[in-house]
Order: sequence, then structure tokens, then C-alpha cells
Amino acid sequence: MSNVKLDFSNAGFQEKNIMEYKEQVEKIHNELNEKADDEKEFLGWLKLPTYYDRVEFIRIKKAAEKIKANSQVFLCIGIGGSYLGARAVIESLTHTFYNYKKNDTPQILYAGNNLSPNYINDLIDIIGDKDVCINVISKSGTTTEPAIAFRIFREFLENKYGIEEAKNRIYVTTDRKKGALKTLADEEGYETFVIPDNVGGRYSVLTAVGLLPIAVAGIDIDKLMLGAKIAQDKYNDSNLKYNECYRYAVVRNILYKNRKNIEILANYEPKMHYFTEWWKQLYGESEGKETKGIFPAGVDFTTDLHSMGQYIQEGRRNLFETVIRIEEPKSDITIKPDEDNLDGMNFVAGKTLDFVNKKAMEGTVEAHVNGGVPNIIISLAKLDEETIGELIYFFELACAVSGNLLGVNPFNQPGVEEYKKNMFRLLGKKS
Repeated sequence: MSNVKLDFSNAGFQEKNIMEYKEQVEKIHNELNEKADDEKEFLGWLKLPTYYDRVEFIRIKKAAEKIKANSQVFLCIGIGGSYLGARAVIESLTHTFYNYKKNDTPQILYAGNNLSPNYINDLIDIIGDKDVCINVISKSGTTTEPAIAFRIFREFLENKYGIEEAKNRIYVTTDRKKGALKTLADEEGYETFVIPDNVGGRYSVLTAVGLLPIAVAGIDIDKLMLGAKIAQDKYNDSNLKYNECYRYAVVRNILYKNRKNIEILANYEPKMHYFTEWWKQLYGESEGKETKGIFPAGVDFTTDLHSMGQYIQEGRRNLFETVIRIEEPKSDITIKPDEDNLDGMNFVAGKTLDFVNKKAMEGTVEAHVNGGVPNIIISLAKLDEETIGELIYFFELACAVSGNLLGVNPFNQPGVEEYKKNMFRLLGKKS
């Protein structure tokens, strides 16, 4: 049974408009599946929930248990797809204040996603004398931000534990055969995990890239993969009429052609903030090419209704919203009456906070639709491993189809290299 359901009733057009894409979507579906087994294509994620490496999966779980046993801090070093997916899953499925709460699992901290000396020094300060393990994640090992962070924290570990013990606390996720990080890991004897050649970084959360940090946080990665497998089976259907994943891709492109070139992913649950960040990278890097693409933005409601709400309601009409609705909260609070009612809030007495939150969502959707902002609603049964696994696969597959409908390659990112060339030149790097 699916944990993810879609509602396009407020998108602003009819079913026949969607079905005009039927043949085009069927062609894309067939091409994706025909190329899925080609190691030269970046489609390894397509069948990953079925054919993931079971041997490495066991090693991931063993490494996670070892890390949980000997560490109070787990430092995840990576940028973009090398850390966003893991952070998205961890923050959506653990306690909201995970790092402040006493757990049986280590604090999860992140480095290598910026070049701020303040951030690094504050991170070293917060680690203090706690026992720590590191997972550095990079295909090449030469990406500037994580490479610098790893150099700093490798020295930190060696000074703290000595060279030999530091080796036992460093885990490397990188290319199977080549690259600077792979070479270093082999020379030093670090335990290594593989970033598959045919899985791009932003599609890699269900590989060792995401699974090791997720497992260290105490999340059941078997159930996460099961959710992705449910999605793989459900959406392996070329018929646009019944495939909600493909319908989402089509609806986005219809809206784009109607001059709606900004998509806002809105959630009403703070735990989903980093899931939005992961989604933004997935769609931004996949579709923003050749002066084309829907710009992916994100808001946390109801918080951002008091900042971005005015613009969404009455600003330029070039945007649409995709709203994530969580049907069943993990916990709830019933609001009590107050005899004096000085705040005038007794009209919500006896109602649950989740009920109020959902009415805020429904009222906002209605207001924005009436204000000319089309809305798509994605309903999740609840926040658990299976649901998040399903949602990850849903967005990955929809992104691949949407990019193809748009007429761009959703698996490369040539523009990312431009700033690096300028930065290296300004830093005096020799070519």
C-alpha cells in the first residue's frame, strides 16, 4: 500500500491537459528503463531498491554499530548530494532536537558544506573532548569544501587519538577504483564504501553516501529501502493515467509552459526543512540548464507565512506551490480552555494542535489558489522510514521524467564547474 498520494485538483487545468503528454511520457519511461542497466548512464538509482549491494549494506550496518559504540559525535563531511540526502532523512525521522537530547546514538554534525572559518572553529569547540568518528564523502576527493574540511579534521583526529587510532575512526565513501580520496584511503587503510559510477550525487541518498550516516542515527535502513522498493514497483508503469509520479512531472511542465517558472515546496512540519533542501538541489541541478528550468524554492509554514506569505499571496504570478501534508503526526497536543480567555483563543479549546495546523494549511491553500497560485498537494501517511523511502524515489523518478519533458539532461551539471575555475584561478592553482 502506498504511503504517498497526490491531489492536483487545485493545479488549475483539466485531466485532458495532462493526458496530452501520454505518448511522450511513455517514450521517456521506455528509454529510462532501456538504459537503466548501462553502466555509462547515470541511471543506477532507477533499480537500486531492487539491486543494491547486499554485502556492502551489511558492512554499513556493522560500521554503524561500531560507530555508535565508540563515539559521541559522528561528523559527516560532504557537500551537496554527499550530505543533503542523509541530513534530510535524519532530521525528518529523529527527534526535532536530536543533537540536544541524550541518545543511544551519536550527535550527527556536518562539515565540508561551506568555507567559513567561524563554522569550523565553532564545530571544533562543540566537539571538545567528545569521542568522534568521521565519514568523508566525495567521489573524487578534490571537491574544495569537503577536501579542506577533511584535511583539518583528519589532523584533529590524529592529534587527538594518534595516527593509528585515527585510522579506525575515519570512514571514506568514494569511487570504487580511482580518485584522490580512494588513493588516500587505500594508503592509510581507512574502511571504504562505494559511490556507484552510475549514480549521480544528488540521486545517491539510498547508496552508502546516505545510508551510513542514516544508520548511525539509529534509523532502520532496511525499512527505508523497502519504502523505495514500494515506490519502484508502484511507479514502474508507463500509463500516465495511473502513474502519479509521472503526473507530477507533467503537471510541473504544464505550469511551466503557462509561465509558472518557480515551484515552492511548502511543508507544515519543521522536521521536513532539510528534505526541502535536498529537493531543491535535486531539481535545481537537474533542470536548470540551457536557460531553461523551473526554479525550486522552499518555505516552512506556518513560519514563513509571516515573511514570504505576502509575496506568495500578491506578488508576481509566476509561481506555483507543491504542499507536503502529513496525515498522522507522531505526537499531538490538545489545547485546553482558559477561564479568563484574555488571549481570545478559547475558540480552539478542545482541538488538537495538529488539527489547527491542518486548518492553517487548508486555509492557506485556498487563499493562494484564489490569489492565482496553483497548488499540488502531496499527502504522506506519516513520517516513518517506509514513507520517506517512497518519497525519495518518487521525487527522483519524477525529476528524471520532468527534465526529459523539459528537453534537458537531468543527470549532469556543467554549470557547477564555472565558479570553481574562477575560484581556483584566484587562489593561484596551477592547471
